[in-house]
Parts: sequence; structure tokens; C-alpha cells
Amino acid sequence: MKLSVIIPAYNEAERLPSTLKDAYAWLTEHLAHDFELCVVDDGSGDQTCECVRQLMSSMPELLLIEQTKNIGKGAAVRRGMLAAKGDIQVFLDADHSTHIREIEKVFAILQTHPQLDVVIASRQHPDSDISQHQSWVREHMGKSFNMLMRLATGIDMQDTQCGFKAFTAKSSRQIFMEQKLDGFSFDVEVLFLATQMGYRIAEIPVEWVNESNSKVRMLIDPLKMFIDILKIRRLHRMTPLQ
Repeated sequence: MKLSVIIPAYNEAERLPSTLKDAYAWLTEHLAHDFELCVVDDGSGDQTCECVRQLMSSMPELLLIEQTKNIGKGAAVRRGMLAAKGDIQVFLDADHSTHIREIEKVFAILQTHPQLDVVIASRQHPDSDISQHQSWVREHMGKSFNMLMRLATGIDMQDTQCGFKAFTAKSSRQIFMEQKLDGFSFDVEVLFLATQMGYRIAEIPVEWVNESNSKVRMLIDPLKMFIDILKIRRLHRMTPLQ
């Protein structure tokens, strides 16, 4: 079995090298399977790509996909997932707020529940360990977003936005072939598609550390996300959930 790890990156020259070194060290030491570690650069204006290239000689499993212009996190994740070769495919954030070791929980639940297709980390799970929380404003914005998301899509999940999600190869291919949103709200669209396609989803607890240098802009991006989730049903022309 092979694992694909996809990391979307935009202007991450400062944070990404340490994330890649940490993730690569953990994977080579603890993972019994083959793996590939793929960075998808989303048109960065800094030295992100050069940082990745400098590491590739010492990390043969490290790959780089470059998008010529900045499109959005959703577009970068989609590009990486559609290029992935693994039997299990996971994407995680460049800041490593959810550590790659959480993949152990994914493998464990897939072993005991082989019927599952999608496994997502949830910061709202009662067994999650949030060692550093977001600000009061960000946390309450997240709760408001989740409430609107439930009303607009019918998805009954506690945390759609945690940047650590794993898919079987089959579910990943079908979902990301249909996924269209390029911005941060792509996570909701992915889970909406998975639900509509009949894939079985599990939420697992996570160890998570807030990264203060978030790429989400406080006013502009949440507004765009609200608008995007209202588009999801129309984009996919699917019948309402019963």
C-alpha cells in the first residue's frame, strides 16, 4: 500500500521547509508503507519553490507541482489529489498545525472499519487535543460558518475546515474530478460531494496547534466562503438531501 501526502502552499518559504523536514523524518521512521510527499505551489511570489527544490535531492519521495499563478487553496489541493498515486491520499496544511503522525489514526480506523472511504480530522471531536486555540473572534466565526454550512448543504459534520483529510484512491479520484471551488470553502464542497456520492465518512479526534500566521484574511475570505457554500448545490445540480 502507498500513501500520498499533498501539501498546498502559497508564499510558504519560511514555514514549509521545517514542515517538510519534520513530516519526511516521521514518515521514513514510522511508516511501513511506501509514500510520496507532494507540494503544490499555488503561484507563490516568494522562494517557496526554490526551498522545495533544495530539499528534493535529500528527499527522493518529495515532489513539486507548480501552478503558474495564484488560484486558491482548493485549486492547489485538487491538482495534487488528482496527481496522487497512493492507495490512501491525504492533504494537510503547510504550517503542520495537524501533524502527519495523525495518519496513524487514519490507518487504525480504516483497519477496523474497512468500509470507510473518507476520514477527516475534527477539532470539535470530544477527544481532540487543541493545545493552542484560535482567537475568540476566529473560533466564533468558525461556529457561525459551520451553522450556515449545515443549513445550506445538509452536511452534518462538526468541523469541515480542519486541514487534514484522507481518502481512498477511488473516492479521491471521483470527488476531485467533480470538485470546482478554488477557495477555502472547497472543504465543504468535497464533503458535500462525498455525501452525495454515497461515500462513507468518519470524523476522528486530532492533536492541533493554532498557527498565528494564518493565510485566511479576517473579513474578505469568510465572506467569500459564505457566498461559495451557497453555490455548492447549484454547481453540482444535485437533488436536495432528504
